[in-house]
Amino acid sequence: MHNQHIEEGKTAAIISYLSWPGLLIGFIMNNSKRNSFTSFHIRQMIGLLLLQLLAGAIGSLVGIPTVARFLHITLFIFWITGFIGCLKGQEKKIPLFGDLFQDWFKGI
Repeated sequence: MHNQHIEEGKTAAIISYLSWPGLLIGFIMNNSKRNSFTSFHIRQMIGLLLLQLLAGAIGSLVGIPTVARFLHITLFIFWITGFIGCLKGQEKKIPLFGDLFQDWFKGI
């Protein structure tokens, strides 16, 4: 992927990492002019936010705060990995789940 293509999509990709509202804004920004770099990071963030919801549900069901904290800290580390890759202009996949996110949400 060439630098101009990455630079064109970088702003929307970075915005998409800023929680649900940022993801929605990044998605809307990417809808008008599709950018594969932005789409890659939007797919990663959709997956992370869904995992965050799942971790919250598991933490509530299990009722063990340590489990919930571990899951949330792990997801935060995954988020940092994706966000830093985005800032560097890389399509760095989230550990363990990155390939799945790219496959599951390939229509985006």
